[in-house]
Amino acid sequence: MSLPVHLVPSLDGVAVGAAVEVDGDEAHHAVAVRRLRLGESVVLTDGAGTSVVGAVSETGKRRFAVTVASVDRVPEPQPAVVVVQALPKGDRGELAVEVLTEIGVAAIVPWAASRSVAVWKGERADKALARWRATAREAAKQSRRAWLPEVGPLVSTADVVGLLASADLAVVLHEGASVSLTSVEVPPSGRVLVVVGPEGGLSDDELAAFTDAGAVAVRLGAEVLRTSTAGVAAVAALLSRTPRWSRS
Repeated sequence: MSLPVHLVPSLDGVAVGAAVEVDGDEAHHAVAVRRLRLGESVVLTDGAGTSVVGAVSETGKRRFAVTVASVDRVPEPQPAVVVVQALPKGDRGELAVEVLTEIGVAAIVPWAASRSVAVWKGERADKALARWRATAREAAKQSRRAWLPEVGPLVSTADVVGLLASADLAVVLHEGASVSLTSVEVPPSGRVLVVVGPEGGLSDDELAAFTDAGAVAVRLGAEVLRTSTAGVAAVAALLSRTPRWSRS
C-alpha cells in the first residue's frame, strides 16, 4: 500500500533524524479527516524535488510532526513541458489541470483565447485560479510527484506569443494541421511548450501569431479531442519519445 503524501513549504537542509512539523490546512486534513495516527509512516514533499519518509511522532488539532527516516532528492524532470490551456467551460478546466499534473507537466498556463466560452474576470478569476491551483496540488500528491507544477496567472494571446520565444520546441494543436505531432523532433532537455485551444477552436489570427513566433501547428490524429483532454494526449505522445519515459 502506498504511503500518504503531504506537502510542506520547504525541506531545505532536512536530514535523517530531524523532526519536520506540518501545520495549517494540510495538517488538519491529515489529523481530522484521515485520522493520522502516531507511528504511521508518511511521505512529506516540498514540491521542489525533495521528499522524506518518516513516522508520525506528534499530533495536534492542526499540526503533526514527523521524524525523518530517509531523504530523497529528485532532479527536475527534463524536458520540462509547459501547457498553455485555453479556458474550458464548466469544471473541465479542473479536469485538464488534474490529468496534466498527473502526467508530469512542469507548468500550466491558463489562456483567455478569443473563442473561449469561459471568462475569468475580477473575483471570479481569483476563485477559478485558486481552484486550478488546489486541483494541481491534490493531483500532485495523488500522483506522488516530487515537483509540484506551477499554475500561472491568466494570460492573453500576446503573452502566449512571448512564451513561445523561450521554448526549445513549441507546438500548437490544430485539427487542420498537415504535420503530425509524432513527426516533430522532441528535445531530450530544455523546455517544450504545448498550446491547447478552446472548444470553439483557434482563430486564424491566433494560429498565425503562434506560427509566426516559431510554433509548429500539429494534429493528433483523425479524431478531434475536447480541449480538456487534448493536452494530456499530446503530452503523452511527446513524453513517450523522451528519456523520461524510456528509462529502465
